[in-house]
Amino acid sequence: MGIAGSSRTDSKPSSQGPHPHGPTSHGQSRNWETRLAETIIRLRVVLLLACLAVAVAAGVGMRFLSFDTDSRIYFDVDNPDRIALDALEATYTRDKNVMIVLAPQDGDVFSRDMLALVAELTEAGWQTPFSRRVDSVTNFQHSYARGDELIIEDLVPDLTALNDAGLQRVEAIALSRVELVNKLVSADGAVTAVNIVCVFPGESLTEVPEAVTHVRRLVEQARQAHPDVDFYVTGVAALDMTFNEAAQNDTQTIVPLMLVMVLVIVGVALRTVTGTLVTLAVIVVSLVTTFGIAGWSGLVLNSATTATPVIIMTLAIANCVHLLASLSTEMRRGLAQREALVEAVRINAQPIAVTSLTTAIGFLSLNFSDSPPLREVGNIVAGGVVVAWLVSMLVLPSVMALVRVSVTRRPAGQVPFTDRLADTVIALRRPLLITTAVVMVIIGVGIHRIVLDDDFVRYFDPRFDFRVATDFTQDTLTGLHILEFSLPAGEDQGIARPDYLAKLDAFAEWYRQQPEVLHVSAISDTIKRLNMNLNQDDPAFHRIPELPAAAAQYLMLYELSVPYGLDLNSQIDIGKSASRVSVTLGEATSAEVRAVAARGEAWLQENAPEMFGRATGDAMAFARISERNIRAMLGGTLLALVLISVVLLFVLRSVKIAVISLAPNLLPALLAFGLWGYFMVEVNLAISVVVAMTLGIVVDDTVHILSKYLRGRREHGYDPFDAVRYAFNTVGTALITTTVALVVGFGVLATSGFAVNGQMGLLSAVTIAVALLADFFFLPPLLLSADRRSAS
Repeated sequence: MGIAGSSRTDSKPSSQGPHPHGPTSHGQSRNWETRLAETIIRLRVVLLLACLAVAVAAGVGMRFLSFDTDSRIYFDVDNPDRIALDALEATYTRDKNVMIVLAPQDGDVFSRDMLALVAELTEAGWQTPFSRRVDSVTNFQHSYARGDELIIEDLVPDLTALNDAGLQRVEAIALSRVELVNKLVSADGAVTAVNIVCVFPGESLTEVPEAVTHVRRLVEQARQAHPDVDFYVTGVAALDMTFNEAAQNDTQTIVPLMLVMVLVIVGVALRTVTGTLVTLAVIVVSLVTTFGIAGWSGLVLNSATTATPVIIMTLAIANCVHLLASLSTEMRRGLAQREALVEAVRINAQPIAVTSLTTAIGFLSLNFSDSPPLREVGNIVAGGVVVAWLVSMLVLPSVMALVRVSVTRRPAGQVPFTDRLADTVIALRRPLLITTAVVMVIIGVGIHRIVLDDDFVRYFDPRFDFRVATDFTQDTLTGLHILEFSLPAGEDQGIARPDYLAKLDAFAEWYRQQPEVLHVSAISDTIKRLNMNLNQDDPAFHRIPELPAAAAQYLMLYELSVPYGLDLNSQIDIGKSASRVSVTLGEATSAEVRAVAARGEAWLQENAPEMFGRATGDAMAFARISERNIRAMLGGTLLALVLISVVLLFVLRSVKIAVISLAPNLLPALLAFGLWGYFMVEVNLAISVVVAMTLGIVVDDTVHILSKYLRGRREHGYDPFDAVRYAFNTVGTALITTTVALVVGFGVLATSGFAVNGQMGLLSAVTIAVALLADFFFLPPLLLSADRRSAS
């Protein structure tokens, strides 16, 4: 076994400076770090057993972990959009749909075989768990007059009785009904849908999976029997199910991949089998303890929290790498294994504790987020960071004290890369300071290109069937972005008033003229149709009746005539004092959703202020969440910055150095967002927390550089130049390795097909990579420029 370090074997950190020895060689007194290191090594067996016992006890709690599939978990209970949505559903119905979209390859949904298939799926859809209603073109409640009678029946009551003329009649009726076109059948008659509405009581987290899984089995059977028809499954319940599947995919693929990358990174960078295995053990113990505690606390996981194991693993690696690299370095300088281990713990105890604290602060600031899942991510990772800090500081030194470690000597005359890098940075300090400042300004300009956009459909990439199905549905039939309005009539039974219905109808017709709108659902359409039916189907009477009693009678007659489950409860409140208007948009960005909603609200304010209602719905809530979360996170980010600055001021014991540290701590996030603005443009919910989240992480590199720089200045009496060389020499390789580990870890997370995790991982990886460049090429020139004491 061998461990590769970054330190030179000669007697100086560079040709210009003396070689740094341990503190005892300088006659310094034993400090708390030294006593801590010696205590850990002396009690190594006891500590290992204690850590194992705690991990086992905590790990038992993992059996209590559960998973929430509801997409609305992304909205807090006091979120105004969530409150409005809950109020809408309390007034009407609280339901979610699963939509089966059928696209016959011959492009004709009104053939006998297709209508038979639609009827079959409609009937079978009622067997879906928690189903309350099933709608399709075949069971559409078609009304017409027969003499003095009003007939309301399925559009296709008996397919066997229909001849070719009858099929043509069905097609003509279906394509003339505003209630059907661009909702259950496309305007060209090439695509249709069976919409299954479910009411979930919320008594179990398996309700949505049960319903969606049942529908998928039903579709798979139909697909086998009808290879000439393309089937797609979409809808809000399918959306919730996909949140669940995204979490499962990430857990099954990203976490194992990250474990493999851990072995590769540590093994290749430090060339130590024992160190790699110990690092793996630290990660496993940290994860088991963290999620065991989460289980005991009753935490319910969700699609966003699936990112936390990768983040915790990545951060745990950094602690291990610093300790292992320092052990290697000290042994190369001639110290015996035990003394080298004491020195490795001594010089890393404070910076690792500080970086763990600042990282935890950064993640805890996510508690300012307006989205509960992101708050849970912050709390889980903050707890995991603390656990990983304790485990790495106790377990790794204890194990390394129990095994024999050997190092490979560096060939004589070979100058370490970090030493050469330090000399280059010192020699080019002024050009580097100017160049990096210019580059930062240029990159930072890209921030103005960023656009806030949050589309729940695009949370999932095309590897998910839901995304493929929804894209197809939005392109050919209808959309999932639905604006909901509850429009009050001002009194019980008021929705039957002609003036109310007239304005309701005008509002619906106005929305139908908007270019983004595919379909509008309003009870005024039913009233107009019934008025025509009860006047011998005379098209001249396809309008709102003039007498209030007429509309009220029509509604009562309709509800008495339709089968169970096909009534108007989802459109009218119990007291008939308000009605619901649903506006379906095609594929739309968040900005477009907000704009269409604002235009509708403005129309109501101007034309019907007495029945004004604000737009709500899932689409509206998602369209506003990024902006709301960014505003909420401003306070959290500012507080995290203040707390981290106080910590650095206390630890570094230098106001000047603490102020200098702000630049490399803040710039990486700004530069990363600048690059994002140039290449990606759109920012979603998860991206809005990256600044706060990565603030604590990027401080890690700065803390290690500054702590070693100040150690060189204070303990060894070096001038600023040699202090910079000392910092590069002692921590350079570890910083490169930990940054690679962090970038790879978040890069692995970036491969997630779930955009909340994937984009958060990608931007975090970019931020951390930029942070290393800033700490190597911007911070040292800045230090040398500001700290000229003893410089020549």
